[in-house]
Amino acid sequence: MTKADIIEAVYEKLGGFSKREAADLVELVFETLKETLTKQEKVKISGFGNFVVREKKARMGRNPQTKKPIEISARRVLTFKPSQVLKHTLNG
Repeated sequence: MTKADIIEAVYEKLGGFSKREAADLVELVFETLKETLTKQEKVKISGFGNFVVREKKARMGRNPQTKKPIEISARRVLTFKPSQVLKHTLNG
């Protein structure tokens, strides 16, 4: 599913909005999520799951082609943990 598909679904399910207004609404939600995660705050969507930014330390890895050790730099990663409601929905 793409962002355009989400906009279309919002447009169809919420009568009374134009397509442009539905697109603005979806963009606003995504922008709010990005801003919150950039501040390294947790995003919890009830009935859906949690988005958390984690810090990963620098570590040594290995180039699989040359077998030479290389340093993998420290970075932030986004993790998602689905809620129990979503897990039940997915697994019937």
